[in-house]
Parts: sequence; C-alpha cells; structure tokens
Amino acid sequence: MGQKANSRREADNEAAAVGKMIRTSPRKLGLVAGLIRGLDANQALAELTFSRRRIAQDVKKVLQSAIANAENNHQLDVDRLYVAEATVGKALVMGRWRARARGRVGRIQKPFSNIKVVVRERDQERA
Repeated sequence: MGQKANSRREADNEAAAVGKMIRTSPRKLGLVAGLIRGLDANQALAELTFSRRRIAQDVKKVLQSAIANAENNHQLDVDRLYVAEATVGKALVMGRWRARARGRVGRIQKPFSNIKVVVRERDQERA
C-alpha cells in the first residue's frame, strides 16, 4: 500500500545538508557561501572558523552536518571531500514598523535565508 520511496536527489559520491531560516539576508549569506565554494572540506572549515563574519558560524554548522552525512549515511571518505555547491535562497521576511515624524511609519525588514551545502568526493586520481 503506501507510496514508493523517493530516489536520492544527489549522486552516489555526494551528500548534502540544508540550513533553514538563518537570520540574515541572502546577500550577506551569499558572500560567505562564495568563500567556501570549491574548497576542500577541511580548508573550508578552517576558512569559516577564522572568518570575521557573524553568520560564518551558522554556515560552518551546515558544512559540518554535510560532512557527517557523507561519512555516516553514504560511507564517503572524509579526506577526499570538497564543497561542490553552496547555494543560498530567500526565506520569509518579517516586517516591523518604527514610528517616524508627523505620524508616519518607517518599515523595517528582517530577512531570513536558507543555505544548501553539497559535498562531493574527489576522484581517486585527483586526490
């Protein structure tokens, strides 16, 4: 009875992790995602550890989750992993209001973002 299981969205040599509702704008999060795109997993972790941007710690957690998924769920070699994709998307935007002069209001937007990190195992000859 029931539905059939969905097939994997990633290839056999990759694993992913998603961070949802991260409290920063997609533009700021995209800058941090660009720092790690294409780097080896260990090098990307080091880059995020010493980054001065506040949101880098949240991106680091998502990257660590992707590495753990690759190791535990898909039996990939951690030493050969690299960040294949780091994509950022827009989530909801909270609207707030602030009183301004002469009875008017100023709109304040508090955006949220999503990030998806995909790590892939390098080929044997390139490692």
